[in-house]
Amino acid sequence: MPVLNLHLSAVDITEALCNIESVSGQEASIADAIETQLRDLKHLEVLRDGNAVVARTNLGRARRVAIAGHIDTVPVAGNLPVEHRVDGPTGEAMLWGRGTVDMKAGVAVQLRLATTVTEPNVDVTYIFYDNEEVDASLNGLGRISRNHPDWLAADFAILGEPTSAQIEGGCNGTMRVEVVTRGVKAHSARPWMGSNAIHSAAPALATLAAHEPVELEVDGLVYRESLNAVLIAGGIATNVIADECVITVNYRFAPSRDAAAAEAYVREVFAGTPNVAEIRVVDLAEGARPGLDLPEAASFVAATGLSARPKYGWTDVARFSSLGVPAVNFGPGDPSLAHADNEAVAISEIYACEEALSKWLTG
Repeated sequence: MPVLNLHLSAVDITEALCNIESVSGQEASIADAIETQLRDLKHLEVLRDGNAVVARTNLGRARRVAIAGHIDTVPVAGNLPVEHRVDGPTGEAMLWGRGTVDMKAGVAVQLRLATTVTEPNVDVTYIFYDNEEVDASLNGLGRISRNHPDWLAADFAILGEPTSAQIEGGCNGTMRVEVVTRGVKAHSARPWMGSNAIHSAAPALATLAAHEPVELEVDGLVYRESLNAVLIAGGIATNVIADECVITVNYRFAPSRDAAAAEAYVREVFAGTPNVAEIRVVDLAEGARPGLDLPEAASFVAATGLSARPKYGWTDVARFSSLGVPAVNFGPGDPSLAHADNEAVAISEIYACEEALSKWLTG
């Protein structure tokens, strides 16, 4: 079994974690290594579900916060073992390799906090979970929420996803709908004998092109919504007039809207649009409120000295939100480098995140 030393720096722990290959579905070794080291820390209660490990303080504090991160990665692409590099344009010291950004640097920070902050001013639950990078049904955080929801009980949560060491509050929800137009099949040599469903899609596309994105303020952050066609399909052959056309639309909606409100908004946008025969929801994940009005969130923002910004993409903070736990994203690493072959994290960001979280938990 790989061995970790939690008394090393967060940078050294990041390197060690990354060098334990843990592609989704293959997290047993890294989970074993994490669990073994955490069980040596007498101030923590350690729990396990599959390849997810939970460690928590039980100090009787009035409030509890959760700090979570996933331990799996996307497949390795010749970018292990980890290397120390210097970014050419900036001269920034970097750790290069799979998992450095998404998100073992964040996990290393969690492990350092679990080791060094033995008397936090709130009770803390540290969550290290599996299968985040694959189908949502396999997600370790989701599995814990079903099997042991009490393990995730908290007043506020931080997910260590890469944010370039900036605070990104909550997240937008995401919905995919299919906007359907219908016609009548005919031979393309005699189109007047039918009705072209692809041509009939023009008004729906025009509605999307003319749509003005909505901005909504939630807990002090302004979330920008978006509504866009992402796929279009129609027709069965090159000599047949199409009798159906399907436009797949992705709606990114502010966390103040629930699923019903999001669907109602999409239907309202297309209300009165000619030729739209059907609108059907095919995928949905609600967003997460950031909870910046809570004392824990306010003290966290103050401790970092940063200004919170909204998260436009979807992350697992939404799983906390579904349990009634407001959450923010905060972790080292440029998210644009996640999953990239040149994945690399700035060492300065690892230390910055550790310092900010430690100050918050002990201040």
